[in-house]
Amino acid sequence: MAESMENSSEYVGHVAKCLTQEEVERMRAQNSRLVSEFRANQLEKDAKKHWDLFYKRNDTRFFKDRHWTTREFNELLGLATEENSNVLLEVGCGVGNFIYPLIEDGLKFKKIFACDLSPRAVELTKKHALYDPKNMNIFQTDITMENCFVDVDCPANVATLIFVLSAIHPEKFRTVVNNLYNILDNGGIVLLRDYGLYDMAQLRFKSGHKISENFYMRQDGTRTYYFSVDEVSNLFESVGFKTLMCNYVQRRTVNLKEKIDVPRIFVQGKFEKSL
Repeated sequence: MAESMENSSEYVGHVAKCLTQEEVERMRAQNSRLVSEFRANQLEKDAKKHWDLFYKRNDTRFFKDRHWTTREFNELLGLATEENSNVLLEVGCGVGNFIYPLIEDGLKFKKIFACDLSPRAVELTKKHALYDPKNMNIFQTDITMENCFVDVDCPANVATLIFVLSAIHPEKFRTVVNNLYNILDNGGIVLLRDYGLYDMAQLRFKSGHKISENFYMRQDGTRTYYFSVDEVSNLFESVGFKTLMCNYVQRRTVNLKEKIDVPRIFVQGKFEKSL
């Protein structure tokens, strides 16, 4: 599977993937030219603008509907029934690729809250045929700010972070998780999936795209971070969550038309606000 890493101790310790020597050299090459401090600060300042431009270019075409979520997070099936009074909060809703497949599959919540940094994404989500303003509140907010959930008028029973935390500056991770802790009801859970350390997408970055350790700039100005499972668990536990599960998930991205078949590494976790 992988070559010996005896001479590359800085890349040892990842249980999902042991890098080959070629991959080690690729990771080292990323350090030869980092994003300048000025550029990094500008990316942080313009984060909302870059995501808004992303949705202007791609509209609803980029992300596929996530019909896999009830398979990966079976808690959703128990929380979303006719008899329940549970409240769902989706953080980073994009254009609705998570919430609308749940509705199509017959899942029912007392109330659904969904938010995104991009105003354009919020408007696109509201244009969906299944949007129902009577029990859905979709709003724009910056989840790195205090009082970001003022639109959520009741405690949530489940919150989702699906490929969201990675788009945020690492220095603000704890603020985001703390904001989620404060909006959840006692016993509420956070369901997370995000990019794992040494995912193929991370290995493909060239020099000039790395901002800081495991944090990168894409061509379009959006950013992405790659997590270890220990890092995610420690982050959530630092604000009071109990880790129910946090593992690496290995999948493949396959597109026969484009002749793409690459291994992917994700981090998947479930975290509970303890009573």
